[in-house]
Amino acid sequence: MSETDTTAATNTVRFHRVLRAKPERVYRAFIDPDAMAKWLPPHGFTGKVHHMDARVGGTYRMSFTNFSTGSSHAFGGKFLELKPGERLRYDDQFEDPSLPGTMITTVDLREVFCGTEIHIVQEGIPAMIPTEACYMGWQESLVLLALLVEPEIPDQM
Repeated sequence: MSETDTTAATNTVRFHRVLRAKPERVYRAFIDPDAMAKWLPPHGFTGKVHHMDARVGGTYRMSFTNFSTGSSHAFGGKFLELKPGERLRYDDQFEDPSLPGTMITTVDLREVFCGTEIHIVQEGIPAMIPTEACYMGWQESLVLLALLVEPEIPDQM
């Protein structure tokens, strides 16, 4: 289940999901560079994490590359709040000057009987990015997140 606010004036999107995984695992998917490269790029894009310092005040830098055209865009920011298994808050800025401003993303996690309830709010989306496109990209990314965190795969010897 998901919801969104695509009001152009606020440039904000909101998402709600329940994932069949413990909050600690979902949280880790947001701060592990290899996990981020696997689930965050929407369909049709590859991702690369260039830098990740997952601590309050720490920074990160990532890029998405369009698999069809080869063009890429980089973005990064700072971790504003990190509460393992509960909350992440970080900012993002695109390196492309035609996409100015700072986005703030807040991810709240809550353990529920079947896994983790996740609420995501992304604010300050640049006006040049249609909120519907942002919504679509996040929807695809959240499907990939579920595919990463939900399987229980035992270690093999």
